Amino acid sequence: MSDVTRILEAAQQGDPTAADQLLPLVYEQLRHLAAHKMANEAPGQTLQPTALVHEAWLRLVGNENQKWDGRAHFFAAAAEAMRRILIERARRKRAARHGGGQQRLNLQEVDLASPADDDQLLSVSAALDKLAATHAVQAEVVKLRYFVGMTNVEAAQVLGLSERTVKNYWAHARVWLFREINAGRKTG
Repeated sequence: MSDVTRILEAAQQGDPTAADQLLPLVYEQLRHLAAHKMANEAPGQTLQPTALVHEAWLRLVGNENQKWDGRAHFFAAAAEAMRRILIERARRKRAARHGGGQQRLNLQEVDLASPADDDQLLSVSAALDKLAATHAVQAEVVKLRYFVGMTNVEAAQVLGLSERTVKNYWAHARVWLFREINAGRKTG
């Protein structure tokens, strides 16, 4: 039994110090995953990987009734927390009161930042919600791969699946999401 699993079990049993013991064990992995995800974000992104990890951690441990059924459930919850944070930021940035729809002007290079990244993130999130209704495990694979930046091997370990199964789920989910997003663009 890994230290993470042992501490998660202690937390589930009501140990008040478990969260303090857990953070040092998972922090670097969460930071690495957040950094990987943030590397794919649009230029000019103000959210830093450390801030994403901290905000996700606060959401994970802020709910006193939160129970994790092992390491896989914990990392799936972390992936979902990071996903929600990125979606909320994208929605806030697009909101009219925050200048949504306007393009940022880089005065030094006189280039316009691409507004499509937030739209793409929101489209993926909406399609992912639809996928989760019929293929929950495939949706979890997408969350871990797309929003957290895990590899097939890492996602397989977290979800307790074979690497081949995760690879197949990832391939199917990408095709399904592509079709769903493109169908939404044609009607929208």
